[in-house]
Amino acid sequence: MLTTIILIILILALFGGGNFLGGGAYRGPGFGLGGILIIVLIVLLLTGRI
Repeated sequence: MLTTIILIILILALFGGGNFLGGGAYRGPGFGLGGILIIVLIVLLLTGRI
């Protein structure tokens, strides 16, 4: 569980793009790469696959 939280924080810091996450190293329209990765991670976490 702690590893997952650290992973999410790292992805937010590195890839948090778009307006959804306030931008990051790679800015893009909409959610951006970081937003998509975070959504995927949250879905995996909620379904118990991590």
